Amino acid sequence: MERENADPAASTVVACPSCATKNRVPVVATGRPRCGGCAADLPWLVDVNDTNAAEALATSPVPVLLDAWAPWCGPCRMVGPAVAEVAQLFAGSVKVAKLNVDEAPATAARLGVQGIPALFMVRNGEVVDQRVGALPARALQDWVRQVVGTPPPG
Repeated sequence: MERENADPAASTVVACPSCATKNRVPVVATGRPRCGGCAADLPWLVDVNDTNAAEALATSPVPVLLDAWAPWCGPCRMVGPAVAEVAQLFAGSVKVAKLNVDEAPATAARLGVQGIPALFMVRNGEVVDQRVGALPARALQDWVRQVVGTPPPG
């Protein structure tokens, strides 16, 4: 998956899990990303930064799992695949945003990040729950399911 985050209009290219059509998925959007080929819900996994994080969180029509991480953090690298899997499993129900705390210190400070990985569930731009530390994949999925209140679609 190609990921870009240089500006607020950034997007990610995602192959549809249903038909393999490549689609651009925006970092900031008020609607859910759907495949241009088959209209299936797409996994919404994007990088956010100090420029676009507030808007990306506030305008999301679905809850957001925000992963505050750093490339040098071993536990962050361990939880990364589980976070990406949440985007796949909860396509259409959850947006997953990755925040590199080294590159976005203002956003990390605004969120009160003191340890990483720090995982936040955000609804309508407001943090509704958070966890610090690497959660195993099943525990992460169960937490997201509990906060979102619905099972993943499909």
